[in-house]
Amino acid sequence: MKKEHVLHCQFSAWYPLFRSLTIKSVILPLPQNVKDYLLDDGTLVVSGREDPPARSQPDSDDEAEEIQWSDDENTATLTAPEFPEFTTKVQEAINSLGGSVFPKLNWSAPRDAYWIAMNSSLKCKTLSDIFLLFKSSDFITRDFTQPFIHCTDDSPDPCIEYELVLRKWCELIPGAEFRCFVKENKLIGISQRDYTQYYDHISKQKEEICRCIQDFFKKHIQYKFLDEDFVFDIYRDSRGKVWLIDFNPFGEVTDSLLFTWDELLSGTNLKGDFSEGEALEQDAPAFRCTNSEVTVQPSPYLSYRLPKDFVDLSTGEDAHKLIDFLKLALVPNENGEQEKKKFVIQDGPKIMDILFAGDEGRRVASRILLKEQSPYIFPLMVCHLSSVSTATTPPETELSSARKPCDNAIRCESGTINWKQVLLYRF
Repeated sequence: MKKEHVLHCQFSAWYPLFRSLTIKSVILPLPQNVKDYLLDDGTLVVSGREDPPARSQPDSDDEAEEIQWSDDENTATLTAPEFPEFTTKVQEAINSLGGSVFPKLNWSAPRDAYWIAMNSSLKCKTLSDIFLLFKSSDFITRDFTQPFIHCTDDSPDPCIEYELVLRKWCELIPGAEFRCFVKENKLIGISQRDYTQYYDHISKQKEEICRCIQDFFKKHIQYKFLDEDFVFDIYRDSRGKVWLIDFNPFGEVTDSLLFTWDELLSGTNLKGDFSEGEALEQDAPAFRCTNSEVTVQPSPYLSYRLPKDFVDLSTGEDAHKLIDFLKLALVPNENGEQEKKKFVIQDGPKIMDILFAGDEGRRVASRILLKEQSPYIFPLMVCHLSSVSTATTPPETELSSARKPCDNAIRCESGTINWKQVLLYRF
């Protein structure tokens, strides 16, 4: 994947070519001061919000005292920067698109930050809604700071003109979205986008869906995009009509979903989910979907709600953080004060084995048991779990009835778990 391939997947690069095939959108240049505000790492103060309505007179002396105290001269007031000209342009664009929009930058949408919005959605009606999502999104930050990550060429990074893309809001059904992989202008793979869920209609209609997407590709996309290798997303509505949603680079920066990038980059021997009776013509792409009911599947964006240190501990991606965590703990000393104490580490060499035991469907049998002669004992368990029906507590032989989970323990929900979990327990 080269930097020019990334540039060709910018929204403004492909939208004029495929305008009639996709959702109506407006592209606005992003002023430098707005970019600086979005990248500012200080306290989150959202610009563009309307002032709250004035409060009525207090009904009691207590409330009056509380208000007077909150207006103390030592209380710091944070004021968000204002962008009146840009705000006007954005609101005009939103109104022209029906009053509600789906926002994104040149490449990415803030899908990882949907949970922070008042409506738990990417549906935006004002610039302040957009700012809240953008300032909370790692995807948006990556667009700004690492747009050419995973690129193999060593040429200087080209200058990027950042843009705010506003797309007319449409209620899209996740089970109707598909990601398509193209290598050398040949459609080689199709994957269900929302792979954490099972959709009965996909399993029953996958042959028809595959043919429909193939026809759309050959008629509208093949040999018309700027590169030979690329990824595009489509939406198939209830009438069977296919809509183009987005283009992405053909490389690791793009989620391969139900494929692996080793498979896709080799481009050979890709296998789909068709049985022999359903087999399509020889040059048909491999089609993959979730083929069975799944009890519990985590959202792919769930980890973005947690502090990064928690995520690194639970996935084992940063061994140094886990080792530091094992060595230190806050426990009360003889005077009742909190102080740092070191754990005695037993079976320490097994730490690395457990952290990097990554074979799917395997449960790591080893346990690291750390003991300290104090009122608080924290056994740390790092397990790699898959297809476990109930994993909220260890076996009774390891967790007596006298032990209780810590209040801040990271627990597995019942169902299929496909990542390492860190469970903390104490006596």
